[in-house]
Amino acid sequence: KEILIMRDSREGRAAVVEDGALTEILIAREERQVGSIYKARVANVLPGMNAAFVDIGSDRNAFLCADDAAMHLGEEASERIGKLSIRDILRVNDETLVQVVKEAVGTKGARVTTFVTLPGRNMVLIPSANYVGVSRRVESESERVRLRAMADKLRPEGMGLIMRTAASGRTLEELQKETDFLFGQWEKIQRISRKRRAPAIIHQELALVDQILRDVLTPDCDRMLDRKSVV
Repeated sequence: KEILIMRDSREGRAAVVEDGALTEILIAREERQVGSIYKARVANVLPGMNAAFVDIGSDRNAFLCADDAAMHLGEEASERIGKLSIRDILRVNDETLVQVVKEAVGTKGARVTTFVTLPGRNMVLIPSANYVGVSRRVESESERVRLRAMADKLRPEGMGLIMRTAASGRTLEELQKETDFLFGQWEKIQRISRKRRAPAIIHQELALVDQILRDVLTPDCDRMLDRKSVV
């Protein structure tokens, strides 16, 4: 298994090669928006579109539809998703924590959601959910049952936890350390959010190489090549 990386000042590109075959390509801006968390201020509420535009401190306001605006409300709103009006959720000048799910393109601002997720190497913590899940790529049924049982033990009260493929074969102690780290990260995000006035960035998503180190670089990797190109 090899990981090949090429970077310049604007973009990073990575290829994962296993047994000589290309299995994955990753392309990302070096300063990523997707995954980053902001404290946003509602700039406009548009009932006709059932959406709002929120100021996250970028050149263009971000787009937040009603369903995404209600996602952080958890189970109390889950049965009403698709029926909620944006006016029932947000008002102009309200402040809310959002996460970017789609980069700004051209004249369009980023798309954001209030459904925050915090990914780790082995799991994803979902602060506003209340369930556990296991990656579909874990094919062994016995391992799926084991991981689901551990997720039930590990998840902080009132939060959700999804086990990623990399969690296969990991011990409870290993996964407990990562759960504690992600929970601590969420507490830090909340502390920073309480101190800062919107619009403000609260949590910056990792750059490409750091993301690879977290998600892709595993003990079965034989070589990683990182080259910076000159533009």
